[in-house]
Amino acid sequence: MKYSIDKKEKYSVIKVDEEKLDSTKAPDFKSRFVTLQAEGVKNLIVDLSPVKYIDSSGLSALLVGNRLFSESGGSFVLAGVNDHVMKLVSISQLDKVLDILPTIEEAVDTVFMNELNNDLGSGEAG
Repeated sequence: MKYSIDKKEKYSVIKVDEEKLDSTKAPDFKSRFVTLQAEGVKNLIVDLSPVKYIDSSGLSALLVGNRLFSESGGSFVLAGVNDHVMKLVSISQLDKVLDILPTIEEAVDTVFMNELNNDLGSGEAG
């Protein structure tokens, strides 16, 4: 599977450089999520802007990523989801589970807001 990763201090962005996220690519995607978390990435933004088609395997991979990063107290945010992919996400009611924003910039803002909320909630900020 083709993708690129941009690692920042507080988050990483993984951009899927494929038009299809299906059963042939989903296992690689899942293992990449596991690897990134093991490397210490706490917050992950997934740029799906090039993706024009996703199947149940691709959706499953996104759910795995969401669970991995959420359970460790981090954020898992999807950005750049096109209309067709969004329709499939909505049909499967994953729009109620996944954090989906129109742009990378909005996803970054959400990550920082979640970080602030986590810091406040754990008493680190005061």
